[in-house]
Amino acid sequence: MTADSDVIAKPADWFQNGFHRFLHSYLRRNFHAIAFARETELQKQFQSLAEANPQHAQASPLQDGDLPLIVYSNHASWWDPLLAHEINARLLAPRQFYAPIDAEALEQYKVFEKLGFFGVQSDSNQGAAQFLKTTAALFKREHSALWVTPEGRFADVRDHEAELMPGLAHVCSKLDRGWVVPLAMEYVFWDERLPLVLFRFGDVISIPTVNDWDKSHWSTELTRRLRTSQLRLAELCIQRSSEPFENLLRGKRGASGMYDAARRLKSWMTGQSFQASHGDQFQ
Repeated sequence: MTADSDVIAKPADWFQNGFHRFLHSYLRRNFHAIAFARETELQKQFQSLAEANPQHAQASPLQDGDLPLIVYSNHASWWDPLLAHEINARLLAPRQFYAPIDAEALEQYKVFEKLGFFGVQSDSNQGAAQFLKTTAALFKREHSALWVTPEGRFADVRDHEAELMPGLAHVCSKLDRGWVVPLAMEYVFWDERLPLVLFRFGDVISIPTVNDWDKSHWSTELTRRLRTSQLRLAELCIQRSSEPFENLLRGKRGASGMYDAARRLKSWMTGQSFQASHGDQFQ
């Protein structure tokens, strides 16, 4: 029989490290910046929750690999799983990324199987049961991070009406320790040709401090914390200022191609320094 801990093969380090090198370059070519709001930085949240609840204190999930860690986010774009992998590698190491993905979609992108993604049959009792079995197995493995998009479909960042799928609340209600992290993401255009990825962590949940929550309460609270973070992130996006954000990736600048070549030549001929960027955000 297959042991629970063997339900998903751990990605090979050599393959995943190569993928991350490719991914970083790929994202640089397609985004001007990838940045998170400093106001809810994760380490500060982990520390403050531990200090506020000494009777239920947990170590940071980046220090104690035995603690379950769940990150859940809105689902706005095809880019979401790639961005999740990048964010996990940059901010949650040494946690290993794992995420459910529609089984049919996984057939289209088989390489994802080698990167921590596992197929789930949508809208079926069998698929729900397999998801619960797989997540239970992952939480027995050190340094695992489960990433989920419980909206279950692509949804505009302004669409807050969809109920989150019940699987996440069910998983959380069965845990007696660990951390749950809401994550709001937006893809926006400001001054440059390429878009920005801006994200904000919501109010983190330390599971031992909420051991009286039932599944219904979990569902309500998970929804509230995600939507609240989305609303705050929208405010920051509207301000169009990079000051509140910490940039993880400095992407390409300028218009590229012949236009930038002509601008560079003009700068050289006039003795001026060439400035590829069109604005002053995320310099």
